[in-house]
Amino acid sequence: MPPSVVAESSQGLQQLPFKPEGYNYWTWRGHKIHYVEEGEGFPVVLIHGFGTSAFHWRYNIPELAKNYKVYALDLLGFGWSEKAQVDYDALIWRDQLVDFLKEIVKQHTVLVGNGLGGFTTLLAAAELPAEQVKGVTLLNSAGQFGDDITTTDTSEETALRKFIVRPVEEIFQRVVVGLAFWLSMRPTQIEAQLKSGVYRNHSNVDDYLLNSIAIPAADPNAGEVYYRLLRQLISNPRKYTLESVLSQLSCRLLLLWGDLDPWVDHAKANRIKEFYPNTSLVNLQAGHYPHDEVPLLVNKALLDWLSTLGLSEPSLRTVPEI
Repeated sequence: MPPSVVAESSQGLQQLPFKPEGYNYWTWRGHKIHYVEEGEGFPVVLIHGFGTSAFHWRYNIPELAKNYKVYALDLLGFGWSEKAQVDYDALIWRDQLVDFLKEIVKQHTVLVGNGLGGFTTLLAAAELPAEQVKGVTLLNSAGQFGDDITTTDTSEETALRKFIVRPVEEIFQRVVVGLAFWLSMRPTQIEAQLKSGVYRNHSNVDDYLLNSIAIPAADPNAGEVYYRLLRQLISNPRKYTLESVLSQLSCRLLLLWGDLDPWVDHAKANRIKEFYPNTSLVNLQAGHYPHDEVPLLVNKALLDWLSTLGLSEPSLRTVPEI
């Protein structure tokens, strides 16, 4: 793909207006959850990746909303949703998405997710009745196959380590991680990180994007959430694998994959397609966030795929009890 195509990909696209106060809010398990709702038609639900928010779909929401009812949800702990002091793992976001579909969307749907949000959509689709989710789209999704994960020593801890050493380590780690989070979430550092390879083309690394990341990071509880997330990811990486989730999936799958992603190996897309044959794959010359880096290409590929799912008429049937 010529570099000029990548550089000009977002020009002429309408952008979701940035609202510092957010759009809509929903209370889930006592927590304030933010979401965007635009358009009319069959529901398409967008789930952001790690450290971003619903605003990261800024170039996709307006285009999709011309033909579909689009929801973009902020996961608990991210974006404009509450920075709850809870234990985070994949199931809490799965449950949040499942309940969002039941209480807010209330119709059959298509799920679209990037990074962490991609794995969340897979978990939700696997949990729901087969007819509920008509399709799933993954953009550089998180999640690993079981044989890619390094095993760790899970032998029983001594009393000394459990009651003395570990608490001291936790205090030290919390301080170090908190300091690292504070340093990395300054706007200049956010920009540097995004331009270090996560975005291969830097034209969309602008004030809108930086504010959509920096404002939530300024929440007093954001550092603690980051620490809890990091600790969970390090301590329990093997609990849910791609093969275990894909084996429960029954709908069509689309992979929109940024092949230049420094975080997610492009070979993962091919492996997903081999494991789950009911998959379409579109390779893109982009980094970890193809929907924001090459939105014109992503929008076209997603709309073309959606048009093959028979979703032209809105679904009026409500979600069955889950």
